[in-house]
Amino acid sequence: MAKTLEESLDAPRLSMDVDGLGSVACYADDRVGGRPLLLLHSINASPTAREVAPLFDSYRQHRPVFALELPGFGFSDRPNIDYSPELYARCLREFCEHQFDQPVDVVALSTTAEFVARAALEAPRLFNSLVLVSPTGMGSREPPSGAASERLRKLFAVPVFSAGLYRALTSRASIRFFLGLSFEKAVPVELIDQACATARQPGARYAPFRFLSMALFTPGAADTLYRPLAIPSLVLYDKDPNINFERLPELMKSNPLLRAERIAPSCGLPHWDEPEQTIAALDSFWESRTSP
Repeated sequence: MAKTLEESLDAPRLSMDVDGLGSVACYADDRVGGRPLLLLHSINASPTAREVAPLFDSYRQHRPVFALELPGFGFSDRPNIDYSPELYARCLREFCEHQFDQPVDVVALSTTAEFVARAALEAPRLFNSLVLVSPTGMGSREPPSGAASERLRKLFAVPVFSAGLYRALTSRASIRFFLGLSFEKAVPVELIDQACATARQPGARYAPFRFLSMALFTPGAADTLYRPLAIPSLVLYDKDPNINFERLPELMKSNPLLRAERIAPSCGLPHWDEPEQTIAALDSFWESRTSP
């Protein structure tokens, strides 16, 4: 049974139609002028824009801030389609082209970092800078792809199996456990509540199962997405139970526009565990972009 889904953020919610994806939701506070900041949640079984709430609330007093809920999640439509990195990159391009009249600063969490890096390669004029928080694709191990991914996709497409599996993955106990892996401190109850509610919306399992089948990861992301980035970019990282960063030093040597800063102690969501450190790192990075 569907649960009532509360607003992910305490801000006006806009929507935009994207061809093939339906309505895409975005929270916005643009009462203050300046360069817009776009915040992007991670990809998992039940994400919403509430993941970026500390950053939204911190920056809304100083600049226009937007928090997109990607297709398949939150208040965006959840069609039963083959979600892909290319599809999400197109969504980001179209949203930025429609919404902003100047290049935007972006903060993207985890796998969404791959999507925005792809979008920035395809349309660099739309982006002023990228902040990639605990990004996937910088480890030495490649995710399963090809035949292995297709077998998982077919398995998850079996209605009885997929429905039962998704219920198990998104039980309150499971959500608390998996969210706990991304926190050094206690998991905020508000995140657990929102994740439980969004997981009980119609069509909630379609996009997460594409993620679980590894179809949303780009093979060779370090070389194809991050190394050629021509946008000033900052990686925020520490210890993440699901992500490794072995190739980050190599990428920084080969791409002078790529910087990194460790936010410790944190486990993937530093803006929750260490908000002051995180905001200081963001401010320093953006100030360096405007200094002579």
